[in-house]
Formats: sequence, C-alpha cells, structure tokens
Amino acid sequence: MKRRPLTGRGSGCLLSGILLIVAANAAAARPLLYLGVLLVALPLISLLIVRMPRRRADVARRISTDLLAVGETSQVQVRFDLYSIGIPNGTWRDTLPPAVSGDATGDYPGDALSLRYDLTGVRRGISTLGPLILRTVDPFGLAQREQAFGDTRTVTVIPQSVALAPLPTKVGAAGGTAQTRSSRIGQGADNLIPRPYSSGDSRRRIHWRATAHRGDLMVRQEEEEASPDAMVVLDRAADRWDRPGEEPDAAFEAAVTLCASVALRLAADGYSVDVVDISGTQLGALRGHEEDREDLMVALAMIGPRGEPHDLRSIVGSTPPGPLVLITGRLEGEEAERLTTVGAAAPLLFAASAEPEALAAASAHGWNTALLPADADIAQTWADALPVSKAAHA
Repeated sequence: MKRRPLTGRGSGCLLSGILLIVAANAAAARPLLYLGVLLVALPLISLLIVRMPRRRADVARRISTDLLAVGETSQVQVRFDLYSIGIPNGTWRDTLPPAVSGDATGDYPGDALSLRYDLTGVRRGISTLGPLILRTVDPFGLAQREQAFGDTRTVTVIPQSVALAPLPTKVGAAGGTAQTRSSRIGQGADNLIPRPYSSGDSRRRIHWRATAHRGDLMVRQEEEEASPDAMVVLDRAADRWDRPGEEPDAAFEAAVTLCASVALRLAADGYSVDVVDISGTQLGALRGHEEDREDLMVALAMIGPRGEPHDLRSIVGSTPPGPLVLITGRLEGEEAERLTTVGAAAPLLFAASAEPEALAAASAHGWNTALLPADADIAQTWADALPVSKAAHA
C-alpha cells in the first residue's frame, strides 16, 4: 500500500494552518495569520527535506537454502548500502510474497545495514522476494518518503516431504527382485571382474593379475546392482479436485506432499523411480543423483490440477513396474471398477475422497488402498496402505 507524502501529524499541521489563515482573514487578526502561514510552511519544508535528496542503493540478498520446503524455516541475509546526501534514519521492510512468511522489518540506523530475518515456507510455488522498502521521516515527523531499492530475488517453496516406512519387501519389475548387470563405465559396486581391453579404456583400470594370467591386456569391470523400477502417478485431472481459488486446495496439497514423500522413500530403498501425472507427462525421475531430487521438487512446486483423466495402461506401458503408487482425488465406484493394477507387483492407491464402494472395488482388483483427506497424517496413511509381507504372517 502506497503511503501518503504527509504523516498524520503533517496533515493535521497543514489543515490547522489553513484554518488559522481563514480565521485570521475573517477576524483581521494578523498574529493568527503568521501562525497559520508557519503551520502551512512546516509540512512543505519537511516534504522538501525528505524528497529532495537523490538516493541510490545496493541490495544483496542471500538465502541459506536454495529450495525452501513448506513448513521449513530459512534465514535471509541482506546487505543494504544507501548512497545519499544526508543519510536518513527510518525503517526498512523487505517485500514478502504470500508463499512465505517472516518478520522482515526493522529500524534503519542511517548507515550501511547488514540485516537478517527468518523466512518460513507457507505455500508451494515460485515467487519473488523484494524489493526492499525504506521509509524515512523528517525530524519533525511531518513528511515521509517510501522508496524501493534493489532487485527481486526468486524464492522457490517446494512441497514438504515426510519420512515414510519402507515397503515390507523389495520387489522388482513384474514382481522380481533386483538383478546385477555389467557396467562399462568404471563406476559401481566393488564386485570386480576382468574383461578384455578396448580402445578408449583408461590404462589406470588395467587388471594386472588377470593380464598376467591370460596373456592379454585385461581391465577391471564392475558389477552394479540394477535398480528395480517403481512408478508414482499423480492424478491431477481437473475434475478430481476443487477449483483453485485464492487459497490452494488442501486435499491437492496433501496429495503433492504424499507424491514427493513416496518418490523419495522408494528412491532411498534403491528403486529407479519415475514420477508422472495422469496424462503421462514426466514430473521427475530419481536415479540416485542429488540433482534428480531437486528437479522433481521444483516440478512439484509448480503443478496444479489440470487436464483430463487418462487410462493407466497407456501410462505404465507394456512393462509393469514393481511398486506402482497412484494418488488421485475424487474416486467414484464405476471408475474404481475399471481401475486395473496393470501387472504391478505392489500397487497402492490413495484417494482424497471416495464413494463407499469405490475403495472396496479397487481392493478387489488387487490395489492396497487408503483415504488421503486434506488433514491426513501422511506417514500413517502410507503405513495403512502398505501390503503385509509374507514374513509378517509366518
């Protein structure tokens, strides 16, 4: 909100001066005229004091974390250098978007300022932090000036991720377990086997003992464990969720939180994870690299309900994954009857809301199901849907 050039005191002083001038002319009272002119002049002089100096400033911000999760607190450090004739005192505030909250205000002492404040993620999304606003007031408190300095800084608020329990057993594609495969890259586990030297292989990888034994140049080759496949599908079809308004749909936010948490849980368990929406658009792929996690979180920070429902068969393809996690919104009974697990070894279904017979129908088709309301305990909801391992029955 843009402030008026005069403070409340300044406006009162100006109004009083005008009334005194009018009264002095009506009563022919010269002393009142002098006083009225003085009261009118003071606010005008104060305006010149605060608005005449030309000012420029350098603003540098640094946030302790590049990606801020919902509910997470980070610290912002701001360096503010003001260049002006007659450095004023005043107050500062940093402009915060609705996606974050914090007490980004304080007193400006009139010289270079190094300030810090805490920033808490409130809502997923990518928004801008800044500019920095400096408010100064003249010594009499009659006039004020607000001026914006510095560029804005992008702040990315990613979904919250919740620690989840692992699956009872580790399953691979089509119900199998992890297998080993050869790697020609020279990176992997410590299980070494020799193979014939090929053009381009590093001399540092020569396996001297195998070379001496076979009489031909041999190099080391590792065996690495092949990660079984897992897929997480976020059904963000528009008609599954409430229409977005000023406030985000709490049920959809819970779904995004579960989606992020499940993907990280499966990746931590050694799965090669693909995260897609219901149209088949890939939101992220976790293959054991830190940048994969960041890319997925940024993608999940920006998504919202959109598009039309699609058949799950067209998304999964001909090779079913081991774990298949489907997160959807409203689930009707007829849709649940048509919902197939497409051959996944561990299919789990989460719905924000469902007709009474919908989850039962999905369970009859092999799904492990659970409701995911807006206020759900994410970790408990996940645990409720986990399939019971065979060892648990032994």
